[in-house]
Amino acid sequence: MDVLALSDAKVGSVGVVDRVDLPDEVSDYLAHLGFLPGTSIEILRRAPAGDPRVYRIDGVEVGLRNETARHIFLRLNSDAANEAK
Repeated sequence: MDVLALSDAKVGSVGVVDRVDLPDEVSDYLAHLGFLPGTSIEILRRAPAGDPRVYRIDGVEVGLRNETARHIFLRLNSDAANEAK
């Protein structure tokens, strides 16, 4: 599976969180929202201007700005990885 920044994944993609490269206080907050390695995540939609985007993680919809999402890395499912290329 390819690993890419969450901010680079296309709407409709599904993947698994690989790692979060942010300061501890931000990583801890995101962990409480479900952004933990091994957790499935779906990219649902983006705002008209492109930022923020909405993700589904553990059945909950969470909006994140691209500035934060670019530090979260995921492994795309193989079908989505082929479409992203």
